[in-house]
Amino acid sequence: KVERVGKKISFAKDIKALFNYFSDSRIPWYRKSIVLGALVYFIVPIDAIPDLAPLVGYLDDLGVVTAVIKYLGSELTQYYS
Repeated sequence: KVERVGKKISFAKDIKALFNYFSDSRIPWYRKSIVLGALVYFIVPIDAIPDLAPLVGYLDDLGVVTAVIKYLGSELTQYYS
């Protein structure tokens, strides 16, 4: 799903940064649980708005990812590499 979306929507780099953040052993479990929720919502095909609808189906995924990125703020910056 990331590869398919990455070609159409530029937030694939955000998904990768969230995954890198989640993979860091220094991050506490409760922070990881927030990221895990966003990543699962992005990956699981059952959404509030079905992903079958071109572009529109990804708006809810984008909203969830954006909310988590805003919540984490500058804490996430180093994971964009």
